[in-house]
Amino acid sequence: MNHRFLTASLAAVALTLSAESGAETTLSIGTVNNGDMIIMQKLSQQFEAQNPDIKLDWVVLEENVLRQRLTTDIATGSGQFDVVTIGTYEVPIWAKRGWLEGLDNLPADYDVDDVLMAVREGLSYEGKLYALPFYAESSLTFYRTDLFEKAGLTMPDQPTWDVVKQFAAKLTDKDAGIYGICLRGKPGWGENMALISTMVHTFGGQWFDENWNPTIDSPEWKNAVGTYIDLLTEYGPPGASSNGFNENLALFTSGKCAMWIDATVAAGLVFDPAESQVADKVGFAQAPIAKTPKGNHWLWSWALAIPTSSDAKDAALKFITWATSKPYVELVGEKFGWAKVPPGTRKSTYENPLYVEAAPFAKPVLEAIQTANPSDQTLNPAPYTGIQYVGIAEFQGIGTQVGQMMAGVLAGQMSVDNALRSAQSSVKRTMRQAGYPK
Repeated sequence: MNHRFLTASLAAVALTLSAESGAETTLSIGTVNNGDMIIMQKLSQQFEAQNPDIKLDWVVLEENVLRQRLTTDIATGSGQFDVVTIGTYEVPIWAKRGWLEGLDNLPADYDVDDVLMAVREGLSYEGKLYALPFYAESSLTFYRTDLFEKAGLTMPDQPTWDVVKQFAAKLTDKDAGIYGICLRGKPGWGENMALISTMVHTFGGQWFDENWNPTIDSPEWKNAVGTYIDLLTEYGPPGASSNGFNENLALFTSGKCAMWIDATVAAGLVFDPAESQVADKVGFAQAPIAKTPKGNHWLWSWALAIPTSSDAKDAALKFITWATSKPYVELVGEKFGWAKVPPGTRKSTYENPLYVEAAPFAKPVLEAIQTANPSDQTLNPAPYTGIQYVGIAEFQGIGTQVGQMMAGVLAGQMSVDNALRSAQSSVKRTMRQAGYPK
């Protein structure tokens, strides 16, 4: 037999087998177990039907676990994930380190100019977009209108933390299983510290002074954390130190909380009669203020990004543009109801009469997102950006450690003063080891 013919034949077979084996690309997607992401997972069958050569493999995790897994994977370059769900904290830090693909090759029909400017800026580094927003949020005060009416109380459009505390005292009825307030207590830089950081800022405090010295043992921190601990200890549900966003959502929608201060993304769930037992009894106001309105409400986006370690970047780009597009928003509206579309990302969503009619919270949510300023969040000058976090790589460890101390206070394991002193000492040591000031 002709050896050249045999070699050519074998090469042709190898190419055919290679083409066949590569016909299907599997995308590994790491995401959080929030309601909007669960909807995305359900609707992803439509994406697979439109793209039969792409198979989606989902890794859905609780928030703290997800952050740990994704950070480890991307820092080591192991390439386990092709699409990662990250936020405004991670994007600029990871982009600077070269861990994320730049997204300057978006299809024209994606209409990136339709994405809200505040959200685009939060997901950019040096003017370049590195993640696409799945949803964006700020924070609001949710409350039970029926309980307020029964108690003869009126929620102002802009409550103070003092007023919230007074209301919580009057609305708590532990015998009836009604708690005056529910707040995040689960430790984590993106769990309890998200709320506590906004409280510290509006009480006039900050994480660091202009020279990167920690200020955690300041009177402002003591006032903010003291208020937080008093609220949950006296008027909150039992086991509050285990409650994050999802746990408090379940408590509120089952009628256990008179007030809840948390992410605006909850609005679509608490107003949904299929999800919430109190859907027709919910009111909302802006997040509470104390000494200053600065930093009282946060800005966040859960976004989809492509690690540079992925070997399926083209397929990943197809998926993230699909899941954050205008047609996807319309798909959610048609399948699950307009009140449940991913909020906070696109101007067109807030210009859509179907959404505005279905979502009484649309205007205040948009206002909260557009007025949150991560670069002007403190009463006194500060060297960092971020409202519910500090935009430096070290904060993930710092915030989680301080969050564990705050949960310890909530669980009665230490006093506020001792916790703040310990946190101050620990953060000071961490910052010195990291070479601050830089």
